Amino acid sequence: MASHAPTQMPPSQDTSSAIPTLKDRIPKLEPRRRRAEASNQTPVPETPALPPPPDTANWSFKVPTRRILSRKDHEIFLSSPAYRLIQAWVFGLSEAVVDTPNSAVKCDDVSATVNAILKILDEAEDLVSKSPPNEQGGSRFGNKAFRGFLDLVKENSTRWHRSLGVDNEDAIAEVSTYLNQSFGNRNRIDYGSGHELNFTIWLLCLYQLGRLQKADFKPIVLRVFAQYLALMRSVQMTYYLEPAGSHGVWGLDDYQFLPFLFGAAQLLHHPFITPRSIHQDLTIEEFGHDFLYLGQVSFVNSTKTVKGLRWHSPMLDDISSAKSWTKIDGGMRRMFVAEVLGKLPVMQHFLFGSLVPPADGMSEDDTRAAENDEADGDHAGHAHDNSVGWGDCCGIKVPSSLAAAQEMKKRAPGDSLRRIPFD
Repeated sequence: MASHAPTQMPPSQDTSSAIPTLKDRIPKLEPRRRRAEASNQTPVPETPALPPPPDTANWSFKVPTRRILSRKDHEIFLSSPAYRLIQAWVFGLSEAVVDTPNSAVKCDDVSATVNAILKILDEAEDLVSKSPPNEQGGSRFGNKAFRGFLDLVKENSTRWHRSLGVDNEDAIAEVSTYLNQSFGNRNRIDYGSGHELNFTIWLLCLYQLGRLQKADFKPIVLRVFAQYLALMRSVQMTYYLEPAGSHGVWGLDDYQFLPFLFGAAQLLHHPFITPRSIHQDLTIEEFGHDFLYLGQVSFVNSTKTVKGLRWHSPMLDDISSAKSWTKIDGGMRRMFVAEVLGKLPVMQHFLFGSLVPPADGMSEDDTRAAENDEADGDHAGHAHDNSVGWGDCCGIKVPSSLAAAQEMKKRAPGDSLRRIPFD
C-alpha cells in the first residue's frame, strides 16, 4: 500500500511588515495655527470736516420737504454736501465723547442754550401726562392718543424756539419741522432711527443758526441726547409706538441707533468694561446710567418678554464678541452710513430745507404729497420702493414689544413678567 507523502505546508510569511507601527497609526500632532480674522473690506467712514455755520443775516429760510422720491434721488444725496454735512455732525458729536462718561458733564459745563433745550425736553415730558393714552383693551399696536401728544408739541414749538433765541418766523418754521418730526409719525404711530435722526438734525440746525457751538458737543450728547432718550422711552411705553421698519430680532434695536454709536465712543479705551460686559448684570446696573451703550442694553433687556440677549437681540449678542470697542465703534460708523443714510426706506422720509439743503438734480418736492403724509391712510404721500428692505418701504406693521411687557404688568400687578418665546 503506497504511503502518502506528507502534506507540504506553504512557506510561512512574515506579516510583521504588513502591520504598521504604533507611531504610524497615531496622527501627527501639529500646533494649532490661529485662524486669520476675516478682514472687513468696507473701510471705517472718516469724519468729514464740519463747515462753519453760514451767515444767516439775510438768509432765505424754507420749510423742509421731502426731496428723495426715487432711487436716483437717493444716489444723488449720497454724493451731496448734505450727506457729508450729516456725517460731519454725527461723527463729530461721537468723537467729542470718546472715553467720557455722562457724569463728566457738570452743571457749570452747560451753556444757556443747552439748558434751554433741556427745559424743552422737560416740558415735552410733561405733555405726555396731558394726553393720557386710551384704554388699549389688550392691543399691542400704537395708541391713538399719541396724536394728541404731537398736537401739544406743535402748539408749544414756536414758544420753545423763541426761548432758544430763534426769533425769525421763517427760521422757526424751518427748524421746528425737525423737532416736530423727532417724536414719531402721527399717522402710523411708530418711531424709528429716522425720527431719531430728525432730532439730531434739529440740533444741527441750531448749530447752523449759531445757537450751539463746538464747545457744546459733549453736553449735546451726554446731557441733551441722553434726556431725549429718556423722554422717548417714556413716549414709547405710554403710547405703545410701533417700531418703524423693524427687522425684529435681526435688527440692532427696534427704535434707536445712535446710543450704540455714541456709546461705543464713550467706552473706546475703557480699562475694564469690555464688549462682553453687556452680559454682566452687575456691570449694567452699576454703569448703565453713565454710558449710553450699557443704558440702552439695559432698557432693551427690561422690555423684552424673553430673557437673554442671544434670544431677543442676537445682533447685539454677536457684536459683544468683538475684541475691542474700537472694532465696535468702526462697525457702528459703517452701520450708520449703510443702514440709516444708505437706506432708501429711511431716507425717503428725510426733509431738506435751507440749512440742510438738497442737491441739484433731486426731485422737486410735491407739497400736496407732503401734506398727505400726515393724513389718514398708511404710507401716504410718497412713492414706494418694494425692491429693498423687507418688501415695504415703510417696514412691516409690527406690534410693540414694549406693549407686550406693559400689558402683562397690567394683567398681573406686582408679578414678574411671564417669559414667552418671542414677540
